[in-house]
Amino acid sequence: MSEVKIGVIGAGVMGSGLAQNLAQSKLQVVLIDTHEEALQNAEEIIRKNVRFSAFFAPDKSKVEDVETVLSRILFTTDFSQLAESSFVVENASEKWDVKQSVYPLIDTYAPKETCVAANTSCFSITRLASLTKRPDKIIGMHFMNPVPMKDTVEVIKGHHTSDETIATGMDFLASFGKGGILVNDMPGFVSNRVLMLTINEAIYTVQDGVATPEQVDSIFKKCFGHKMGPLETGDLIGLDTILYSIEVLHESYNDSKYRPSPLLKKMVDAGLLGRKSGEGFYKY
Repeated sequence: MSEVKIGVIGAGVMGSGLAQNLAQSKLQVVLIDTHEEALQNAEEIIRKNVRFSAFFAPDKSKVEDVETVLSRILFTTDFSQLAESSFVVENASEKWDVKQSVYPLIDTYAPKETCVAANTSCFSITRLASLTKRPDKIIGMHFMNPVPMKDTVEVIKGHHTSDETIATGMDFLASFGKGGILVNDMPGFVSNRVLMLTINEAIYTVQDGVATPEQVDSIFKKCFGHKMGPLETGDLIGLDTILYSIEVLHESYNDSKYRPSPLLKKMVDAGLLGRKSGEGFYKY
């Protein structure tokens, strides 16, 4: 797929990471966001991350300079640039009204034969596909953060997703060195049905005075061998994203086990979102 153009919608943490990963794999990218400031921030983040990744490259002779990588990314607010896309990944914010506004634009501007991957951690792929005129070409792809460092993606088959779309999606992932694990469609899929509960309950233990954030994370790292504890993971993902996700799961399943922690709500209201704001359960 080295000659194709990939549309990436949403220039936040996930969208910028995906655009970087694709560009470093020598794929042409159209990165679209409705806010010019988000695109400018994405360019700066990609520039910094490409420089940083060069230090860890095992073969320095294969490292490309920043400008070469950036030359493969078109930063734009113009959805009509999807006209030549052969695959689209939607990374809009995990808010239904935002997601809902994006899919009609994809239908309008992307070629009818183009498959679309919804990069979501909690929304039903079948529900998202209902917003389009191409439900058989919609597939879920839950990328992990940071995208360039994670080689496996949770892939979700919606009710209408065709076998051809699944094959195309897996080929797309392989084109930049990733594999996919295919699961069926229910809100939260596998990873976030389990992970959001874990992070939310870990926040409750801090709220209830059972342990400090450091103690909670140390138990998971030292007792279970996890690379990161649940609160470190929450800070990495973004506590606002954690809150949106757990609220969607609460609404979707109508199950009290997904009730968001009051401390989580308070921290989001205070702007303590984790790494992206400079402070969450830890300072950065």
